[in-house]
Amino acid sequence: MSKKLQGKVAVVTGASKGIGASIAQHLAAAGAGVVVNYASSKEGADRVVGEITKAGGKAIAVKADLSNPADIQHLFVEAKKAFGRLDILVNNAGVYEFAPLEAITPEHFHKMFNLNVLGLILATQEAAKSFGPGGGSVINISSVVSSATPAMTTVYTATKGAVDAVTRTLAKELGPKKIRVNAINPGMVETEGVHAAGLSDSDMRKQYEAQAPLGRIGQPQDIAPAAVFLASDDSAWLTGETILIAGGYR
Repeated sequence: MSKKLQGKVAVVTGASKGIGASIAQHLAAAGAGVVVNYASSKEGADRVVGEITKAGGKAIAVKADLSNPADIQHLFVEAKKAFGRLDILVNNAGVYEFAPLEAITPEHFHKMFNLNVLGLILATQEAAKSFGPGGGSVINISSVVSSATPAMTTVYTATKGAVDAVTRTLAKELGPKKIRVNAINPGMVETEGVHAAGLSDSDMRKQYEAQAPLGRIGQPQDIAPAAVFLASDDSAWLTGETILIAGGYR
């Protein structure tokens, strides 16, 4: 891979596994120094850092719960301490739980909105302060659900609809500072989380594969190259966009 991110520094939230881990590895392979953030899986984060350094890249792991504002500040202090600058933020940390309307509780609502929306906004707030005069790139990981709106996902889909709206709003607000804000909206991707939720062999997966023109669910490496593109100067005139990567599923 060409080193199109040489000399740049990226923070990737929720990067100990799945899509976040693959994005961290791809950014590092393109030359960026990467802060691999994790909330609970130190082992997973250390593994990602180990793979990056073994391949000749630069990375550190930093623990921070993105639903906790003090942790968010700590994450960016550590990033600056380690690398001295910041150019790229990937807002990947997120949680999903599905529930029918009658089972929705305030706890279910706040758990997802505090991380998926408020955490993303506060992380972007810190990143915007840390970017240099040359600006930066913010990449929000949203989801195909914001447009596909499947049943039983009211709160999760609401969080991702909010992320899409935040992406467009902040692109307008931060554009004058040369900060670009875009989103990647993945379809169903085979990750540790999908396996843990029992979705990898589910009817939901079969239904997805039947409806997706490309006939399969995604892999983390299907998503990561788009993050490299959005982080690099190849996308210098792109902001406020959501890129759907879902095998044609809508």
